[in-house]
Amino acid sequence: MKSITFALGLLISCIGLAQTPDKTTLEKLTNQALSTNIELLKDWLSLPNNGLIEQHVQTNLNYAQAAFEARGFTTQVLETEATPLLLAERFTQKTLPTLLLYAHADGQPIEPERWNQPNPYAPVLKQQTALGEWEILPWSALQNTINPDWRIYGRSTSDDKGPIAMLWSAIALMDQANITPKVNLKVIIDFEEELGSPNLPAAVKVHKEKLAADMLVILDGPQHSTNQPTLSFGARGIQTLTLTTFGAKGSQHSGHYGNYITNPARQLSQLLASFYTDDGRVAIPGYYEDVAISETEMTALKNVPDDEAQLKKDLGYVTQDSVASFLQAAIQYPSLNIRGLKSGWVGDEARTIVPDRAIAELDIRLVKSSQPAKLIERIQSHIENQGYTVLSSPPNDEQRLSLDKIVQMNHQFSYDAFKTDIDSPVGEWLTSALERAFETSPVIIPTSGGSIPISPFVKALKVPAVSVPVVNSDNNQHSPNENIRIGHYRDGIISIMAILTQEFKP
Repeated sequence: MKSITFALGLLISCIGLAQTPDKTTLEKLTNQALSTNIELLKDWLSLPNNGLIEQHVQTNLNYAQAAFEARGFTTQVLETEATPLLLAERFTQKTLPTLLLYAHADGQPIEPERWNQPNPYAPVLKQQTALGEWEILPWSALQNTINPDWRIYGRSTSDDKGPIAMLWSAIALMDQANITPKVNLKVIIDFEEELGSPNLPAAVKVHKEKLAADMLVILDGPQHSTNQPTLSFGARGIQTLTLTTFGAKGSQHSGHYGNYITNPARQLSQLLASFYTDDGRVAIPGYYEDVAISETEMTALKNVPDDEAQLKKDLGYVTQDSVASFLQAAIQYPSLNIRGLKSGWVGDEARTIVPDRAIAELDIRLVKSSQPAKLIERIQSHIENQGYTVLSSPPNDEQRLSLDKIVQMNHQFSYDAFKTDIDSPVGEWLTSALERAFETSPVIIPTSGGSIPISPFVKALKVPAVSVPVVNSDNNQHSPNENIRIGHYRDGIISIMAILTQEFKP
């Protein structure tokens, strides 16, 4: 640590306390302390962070609170109806604009047996072999040289502890180099984002004075697959839907009752099939009617440098839904995705039965022009037009004996989509910062495909919001073997320092 501090001291004399560091300065600052900042990430990742487990939440909140306070922030725990939020603040001077940063510290649940390492909460360093396999390296390998293509594997490396560690690293490096931020800074850390942030909208309304800011930047999500700096000016919202069809009161012998008891799996399959055309468009009347894409936005969508031929090769598929002719246009429409099906048993547990019920879980990705309640109404109307009675709870005996076709339908709205104009002042500010850091223009994505709980901030605080994704696109987020490429971790630190030192001109 002393050698790093000494090296940074020498660097300070070279850069003359520059307040708007250029690309070379940002790279030198980051590279000098990269191994130390990787150690910070390793330590942070070793804390289990399932948002469903209260002790996990508290341990991560305590760690984050201490990390911010060690870097000169004041912190507050903002209470919600359930899981708290953490607010960290650090001010430069009153006349400067205030930037609110959003990130989340919780991660998806793990299935340890599906990970290629002993423990997903014990991060490992890996390199790719000539055969394309990833092998574990000793952490001591970082003492000699750091290969930007090495990766750190562990839960939440990319989604979303990695970006938080980048922020802590950027602040520490700027302080050591006596570089003052050109914004006042607030950071809000969410501990239940992977659960849909159910308590966030109400909490933002309650605490909106404490969260007040001039602009919002989201540190979450992957960069474009070209590994170029990226800005995303919107994200889709999300709501979920569960459909259940019913057979007899219990599963019945298929030899005795097959061809007689209506099979709920068959019913549900036919119902789901009616939702779509053969080429993958949602067939429910009016589902897309509110969507409008301007000429300016379509031009921006076409300028995103996607290689769809390579994408299909990487993902191993040929067919394509025809909602739109290319990827970026397709995600401008609301989706209706079947995310899971369950009925009876399969594999070694398969049984010759007529199942008692069949369940489908769906998610609806919302776009800015979507009206969430109207989409649900249209889905329910379509189901009723297929001859079903829609219930909100399981049928009772009377309903079972009097209704021919029954489906239980339950839905939950999480949060809406958001979208900021590409040519807005906050967009120009972020673009200038990334151009200074990397000497190239960022990839501009009008709306990304994923969902993040930002619309409550936009609505309550009246602020423009833009995502600055800083992790590799092939990071396996939400899945086994989640990882972050070291080159992206380094560049993410650089990106954050560039943003914090860019003058904002509204």
